[in-house]
Amino acid sequence: MKILNHIKKMYFRVLLVVVNLAFAGVLNAQILPLNAQYFQNRYLVNPSMAGINEGFNINASFRKQWSNIPGAPLTQGITLDQQLDHVGWGLNICNEKSGGIQRTKAVGTFAYHLPLSNNGQQLNFGISFGANQDRLDLSSVSNSDINDPAIARFNDRGYYLDGDFGISYTSKNLSIEGALPNMRALFRKDDLNFADKPTFYSAVSYKFNLSSDINAISLEPKAVFRGIKNYQNLWDAGLNASLADDRLYLMAMYHNTQNATIGLGTNYKSTLYFMAYYNTATSAISGYTGGDFEVNIRLNLR
Repeated sequence: MKILNHIKKMYFRVLLVVVNLAFAGVLNAQILPLNAQYFQNRYLVNPSMAGINEGFNINASFRKQWSNIPGAPLTQGITLDQQLDHVGWGLNICNEKSGGIQRTKAVGTFAYHLPLSNNGQQLNFGISFGANQDRLDLSSVSNSDINDPAIARFNDRGYYLDGDFGISYTSKNLSIEGALPNMRALFRKDDLNFADKPTFYSAVSYKFNLSSDINAISLEPKAVFRGIKNYQNLWDAGLNASLADDRLYLMAMYHNTQNATIGLGTNYKSTLYFMAYYNTATSAISGYTGGDFEVNIRLNLR
């Protein structure tokens, strides 16, 4: 009986390895996060950014990658956040699907913004808690394997608790960010943790205001360094340009996965913001497919 149980455990672990290898085939999609996190919605990646902007903010992002490849990755995200005096709160929900694997994460966030001076300098802390779920779409499994108990057991796992932590320094010009997503992995070794989850995020940016009239222009270069589990550390570098007194936006980022992102956006009366992005394909898949598009919409209510 003990030998049989040992065989079952070994078989289940082998199955998980196979699922992870299937994930590795779409890993190049997962290492490209939603582009809105760089400038338009930094709360996507850093809990300390919840409530960093005035008013009640609603953000929605959508990206469909590699449309000519079956099982192409699909990412959807929505965040709500609000500033209440020096406190911020938020709700961050993200859903990703790659091939037969679907991952859903929903967390609530508490942030505190500590003023350091009267000219906009502050230190921000944020922590998120919520639940994750990884599921296997049984329709993607062959008929011969559909009744395999190990496959059914994968989905029996249900939701599990997880959290994120973030810290940042912000002023009118300088921003320094650091975040630890998926903190569960720091304190618990789990065979069911997939290889492509983010492990850390750091960034620094500085905004140059070139004028202050109706045709005001600002330029914000940004450098990002981040980690992915069981993958080499990644870096991104780019520039966000705000034109016509913050009415038009242009963004460009280069990623060390040898691809680039360009973005164009605008806003209506500083209330409704729209941004569209195009990613060129990473070097690993550039011969098989083109790039992908992403849209992000933000509603700011004051």
